[in-house]
Amino acid sequence: MKNAADSPCGRIGIMASGSWATAIAKMVLEKQAHINWYMRRDDRIADFKRTGYNPAYLTSLRFDTSRITFTSDINEHVRNSDTLVFVTPSPFLKEHLKKLKEPLSGKRIVTAIKGIVPDENMVVTEYFRQMYHVPENRLIVIGGPSHAEEVALNRQTYLTIGCADLLEAQAFANLLGNDYIKTSVSQDVIGIEYGAVLKNIYAIAAGIYHGLKYGDNFLAVMVANATQEMRRFLNVLSNADRDVTGSAYMGDLLVTCYSNFSRNHVFGTMIGRGYSVKSAQIEMQMVAEGYYGTKCMHEINQKLQVDAPILETVYRVLYTRTNPAAEMQRLAETFR
Repeated sequence: MKNAADSPCGRIGIMASGSWATAIAKMVLEKQAHINWYMRRDDRIADFKRTGYNPAYLTSLRFDTSRITFTSDINEHVRNSDTLVFVTPSPFLKEHLKKLKEPLSGKRIVTAIKGIVPDENMVVTEYFRQMYHVPENRLIVIGGPSHAEEVALNRQTYLTIGCADLLEAQAFANLLGNDYIKTSVSQDVIGIEYGAVLKNIYAIAAGIYHGLKYGDNFLAVMVANATQEMRRFLNVLSNADRDVTGSAYMGDLLVTCYSNFSRNHVFGTMIGRGYSVKSAQIEMQMVAEGYYGTKCMHEINQKLQVDAPILETVYRVLYTRTNPAAEMQRLAETFR
C-alpha cells in the first residue's frame, strides 16, 4: 500500500458522496494509504466518521476512516489534492463548482461522470478543458460496464481508462487495478465519454420497451440497433480508431440496458408503465443521467444531423409528452 508521495497520481481527492464515488474510494484505498473525500453535507460526514460507512450509499462497505480526510470545503479539498476524481451527477456539476476559487489547471482531473453538462452541452472533459483550462493530457475518463453495487461485492469488473497521454492513463489504471478490477487504457476520450452518454439514453429506451412488455427477443434487436446508432454518432464526433463492440462502448451499453442496477433502465421502465417523468423521478429518488443527456444530445444532434431514431424517439417521449406506446411502436418498425 503506497503513501501519496510514492504514487504517480499523488494525493487522491474524491469529489462526491454517491454509490460510484464510494466504490471508487474503496478501489483507491486498496492501493493507497490515504484519500481526501469531499462531501457537501457535514451531517453525512459526521455519520460516516461515527459508523465507518457511507450512511446513504453502499452501506455494507466498511472503511477505516483514519485513512480518510473528509471535508465539506471544496477549496480546501482541491488545495490538498493532486488528482481529483469527479463523480458528481452531471446535472449538478456546475452547482458544485460555483464555490470553487482554487485553480484546477495544475491538477489531474479524472471524470467518472457518465453524463453531459446541461446548458453547456459538453461532456465533462470538454467542460474542464474549456472552462477551467485543464490541459488535455491531464484529463482522464473512467469508462466501461461498472455498476458500483457489483464493485462493492468484489465482482469482476473491466474498466477502460482514457487519456490523451497513455502514460497518465496507465498510472491511474494501475491505481485502480486489482484482482477483481481489470483495466485497459485508451486515447479515445471523446468516444468513451459520448458513448457513455448515449448508452444511458438507449437504456431508457430499453426500459420503456420493458415497461410496455416487449420481450427479450425484441430487446436484443433494439440493442443491436442502438450499437449501430452509437457507431454513427461517434464516427461523426471523432475519427479515432475505435471498436464499438469493445467493453467501453457496447459492454457499457449492454449492462445499462439489461441490469437491475441500471437507474436509466428503471426510469424507462416506469415511463413505459405509465408514470409521468416527474412522478418517476420522485419515486426513484436517484438521478437517471440519461434523462438530462437525452435533451443535450438532441440539441447537439440538431447541428450534427446524425441518423439517430432511438435518441429522437426517447426525446419526444420524455420532453414533448407524446404517447410512449405509439412512439416506441413506430421506432420498432424501423429496426432490422
